[in-house]
Amino acid sequence: MNYIERLIPMRLASLKAIGRITARAEALLASATGAGRPESRKRVAEVRAGRSFGWRCFRHGWIALPILICRFAPQCAAAEAAPLPQPAATATNVAEADADVAWKKLQKALRPPTPPESWRTNSPTLEERNAFNKRNGELAAQVADLAGEFYTRFPDHPKAPEARQRELEMRKTAVQLGNASQIARLNELEGARAKDPQTQPEDAFLLRWRSIERQAAASGPAGSPAFLDAVQKGVFALRKEFPERLEVYELMLQLLEIRSQEGEADKARALAQVLIESSIREEAKEGVRRLIRKFDFLGKPFQLKFTAVDGREVDLAKMRGKVVLIDFWASWCGPCLAEIPRIKAAYGKLQAKGFEIIGINLDEDKADMQRVLTSAKITWPQCFDGQKWEGPLATRFGIMGIPALWLVDKRGVLRELSGEPNLVEKVERLLEEKTDSL
Repeated sequence: MNYIERLIPMRLASLKAIGRITARAEALLASATGAGRPESRKRVAEVRAGRSFGWRCFRHGWIALPILICRFAPQCAAAEAAPLPQPAATATNVAEADADVAWKKLQKALRPPTPPESWRTNSPTLEERNAFNKRNGELAAQVADLAGEFYTRFPDHPKAPEARQRELEMRKTAVQLGNASQIARLNELEGARAKDPQTQPEDAFLLRWRSIERQAAASGPAGSPAFLDAVQKGVFALRKEFPERLEVYELMLQLLEIRSQEGEADKARALAQVLIESSIREEAKEGVRRLIRKFDFLGKPFQLKFTAVDGREVDLAKMRGKVVLIDFWASWCGPCLAEIPRIKAAYGKLQAKGFEIIGINLDEDKADMQRVLTSAKITWPQCFDGQKWEGPLATRFGIMGIPALWLVDKRGVLRELSGEPNLVEKVERLLEEKTDSL
């Protein structure tokens, strides 16, 4: 199961939006332009009508249309004829006139031009999209510079607050389009905004979280150990800065689930300790305790005994000398079903060498389980109690997410809480281990 998509939430309480902040701009561009899709002509028409391809910044920092195609022609300043000085002009009048010219220049830079004409009929190549995004990231930084110059020169102008907001938006978009040179300035702007007494607490929190997201993305690919470590470090910092905000603990719960699924015992326990000592509801604390319960079994002799649905008696103690995969799954779990071909391939390759599988099913209806067993031609024994998450084994072992693929070595010791990915390699390594006595 791919948990990378669940790492960085679009909404802080949602696991499903992980990873979008670090998604490559070319993928977003393909979605935004609809290049090569039936609706692309309509979108191009909207572009020509000036209704599309503007800066679309959502409240939580997501850009639905990530490409601001701004035309920042070097000659545009020269094209603006400077107003002739009036004999009786005062310094104030001159400053106001200069500000009006500067504001028009900024507005002009923000106008979205038409995308490349060739994209109407031909989908752009990866290289073209990369170049397109790179250029737009540079242009976004130039527009941000214009906005910063405006409010610096004219701090008392009525448009100065809007210019500040424009700079923040443009720096943010430049970074999201891959312009890493803008990260430092963006962090500076968001840090100042977060400390501004007029900034709402929720906005200050979101600004700080975006900074953590960027630092994590700079640490390594989404979902990598370095990436997850940076997120966890940032979440702990958030707790110190915003101790009263429940979103901090929601983030911790999300990260704890990921750490738990990946078998990161020490890092999961560090998160769990903070959550258990926090002010979250007792029901949530019990869920935290259950999430880390599985780590109590790791590295110890594992006991499991039951009567399978087909009448076979299963006793893990009698399977010493074999490497055993324990598969927690259900018919309603899409990722579980996606794992079946890989599990069967490993079984077919390694069963003769001493590899066995035990299934722990979390369906409520035995017929649903049996339908999958029959269609997938699964032959290994299955435990079924019809109680889903509240079954005795799911509760005992702290199962809160599936698929869960646990590996028990030839001595009967639980060695892995995350059999995927690389199941075959992990099983082969355990099969090759020498055991003095069983």
